[in-house]
Amino acid sequence: MRILATDGMDKSGVLELTAKGHEVVEQFYSPEELAVQVKEYDVLVVRSATKVRAPIIDAAKGSKLKLIIRGGVGVDNIDVDYAEKNGIAVRNTPRASSDSVAELALAHMFSVCRFISAAGHTMREGLWEKKAYGAGIELSGKTVGIIGYGRIGQALGRRCMALGMNVLAYDVYKIPSLECESMKYVELDELLEKSDFISLHTPSLDGKPLINAETIAKMKTGAAIINTSRGNNIDEAALLEALDSGKLRGAGLDVFAEEPSKNTALYTHPKVSATPHIGAATAEAQQRIGAEIVELIQNFGK
Repeated sequence: MRILATDGMDKSGVLELTAKGHEVVEQFYSPEELAVQVKEYDVLVVRSATKVRAPIIDAAKGSKLKLIIRGGVGVDNIDVDYAEKNGIAVRNTPRASSDSVAELALAHMFSVCRFISAAGHTMREGLWEKKAYGAGIELSGKTVGIIGYGRIGQALGRRCMALGMNVLAYDVYKIPSLECESMKYVELDELLEKSDFISLHTPSLDGKPLINAETIAKMKTGAAIINTSRGNNIDEAALLEALDSGKLRGAGLDVFAEEPSKNTALYTHPKVSATPHIGAATAEAQQRIGAEIVELIQNFGK
């Protein structure tokens, strides 16, 4: 098969597909160019940068294209229902990057606790702000509320429990066997009221953002928000207001409503630990994603 990887692909996956007789082309295209090129391929592999919307799917109707793979967890950058209605299957790699994203969420929690991002920045400016960053807190003994307790949420929950934290989880789907002395399922309002840290692990939601002025008002004063899911799950204006007022201690953000983000006031805020959407950007995750893509392609149609 001819495979187009518009957002790149791990070399190990490319080599394995090539060894199996497939042709892999790594090339990014604008939406207009992609609509022209995609019909020449059997499989389209994308990450976050490429959006596969109705015009591209319309262009691929009746062509060779039979499979779209999202190398990652969410598929909100693909019009899944429309693609499948038109005979193009959509798959993703949900297992591959869970640990990497969970570790980044935890890293942001540490950064917010101990001012790692802000303090490191001042040192690069030649300053020694020991007193300014002397009011850190420990994670041990704190409560983390995890919204979306799927693979990534569970991976974060295990790490938090290992650090001596209590875990509250809110999810539409509950797995009772996961509950224990230090992990309980609760309703959203209880999670908001009792959590010292709130970490988001849900897909993009329709309607108003999950974290907005109303939900922030229900949180503890001094709580912190971590988001490695989707940027539009947070009302950025409401978050900025809560950081400025002191309602929230801080925020760890890997995703933003617009990417690359133009919200300078947010990502440069002294209470924000920010990264440019790198949740799955580890060597191990990329290798696992590549292996899972190979598996999906090899098993497709069987």
